[in-house]
Amino acid sequence: MRPTGPVVRAAERRLQLFTGRAHPEMAARIAAELGTALVPTQARDFANGEIYIRHEESVRGADCFVIQSHTHPINTWIMEQLIMIDALKRASARSVTVVAPFYGYSRQDKKHKGREPISARLLADLLAAAGADRIITIDLHTDQIVGFFDGPVDHLFALPTLGDHIARLTDHSRLTVVSPDAGRVRVADRWCDRLGVPLAIVHKKRDKDIAHQVSVHEVVGDVTGRVCVLVDDMVDTAGTICAAADALYAAGADDVIVAATHGILSGPAVDRLKNSRVSRFLFTDTLPTAAATGLDKVEVLSVAPLIAQAIREIFENGSVTSLLEDL
Repeated sequence: MRPTGPVVRAAERRLQLFTGRAHPEMAARIAAELGTALVPTQARDFANGEIYIRHEESVRGADCFVIQSHTHPINTWIMEQLIMIDALKRASARSVTVVAPFYGYSRQDKKHKGREPISARLLADLLAAAGADRIITIDLHTDQIVGFFDGPVDHLFALPTLGDHIARLTDHSRLTVVSPDAGRVRVADRWCDRLGVPLAIVHKKRDKDIAHQVSVHEVVGDVTGRVCVLVDDMVDTAGTICAAADALYAAGADDVIVAATHGILSGPAVDRLKNSRVSRFLFTDTLPTAAATGLDKVEVLSVAPLIAQAIREIFENGSVTSLLEDL
């Protein structure tokens, strides 16, 4: 007969951090904030492009956090993260949390025309199917994406990091926060509340049939003689943000600063930043691209402390909401 004595269980939980190959520098900064090390992982490509992953430490019963920002080549790094999650679940990890500082496909969050996909939902389904229990991300393109994943999503914001830096750089009495389009007004409102400054909006019209084709019409609000802070969640080809800056200067702005969480900076973006009249571009380190520009007018702020704090709160059964209370 089997013994009938009490079952002894290990009380100590383990936190383990893993990183893919997309942005290991940021993962290292997060690990340093937490005072831990990244778990060694074998990652290599077969000749035909298939990805091989093997985690080199036991993960049985561990709370695992898989850090991977969806940068170029975006589909490769998403697939790598899915494979990492699958490896952890098959190795009996207690939980798997996806840490995606930049969530890929977030602009495809709804159908604009018939026969279009909702790719942001598809990515959430893929992460869940791979075995993800939870997602940590920063500044989603739209808040509704939180509802695409059938589990906890910790949607963090870079506003405190970027906004407080802006406050130290400039004179409050001359600041105006500017939304580059009507869709970002809610975000810009949060900036205004935090900094205590007025709001302006750049009204634009985008050609629905031509990608990245934008014509700026007018500035709504008084920006004459003001230092304007253009705020957005991402800068991709930089066409929208540079056109908005030109409209502000034409309306009498004294200076324009751009603050965006995700510096994707595809295609002609670096040349547009270099040739723009914008005096300063502020990005966070959610993606490696902004730091790689080498431009003096580009400054990169780290959100590793924010992500590390969220991981700590989750692991210790604390409150991630407490990180959002001062927005």
